[in-house]
Amino acid sequence: MHEVKVFDAAGNLKKVISVKKLTERSDRLFNTPSLYQKGSKKLKSPKQVSEVAAKN
Repeated sequence: MHEVKVFDAAGNLKKVISVKKLTERSDRLFNTPSLYQKGSKKLKSPKQVSEVAAKN
């Protein structure tokens, strides 16, 4: 595994993630599979859906 360099949109270096931190993160993911799950998406209420349909 190699260190990861994170750049912003302008191409400037924001941070460097070390191999040690990457290894710790992979160990956490291996021990806690629920970290793989993304958060549930917030659904639009029926009122918002009807308003969008009315505009079109």
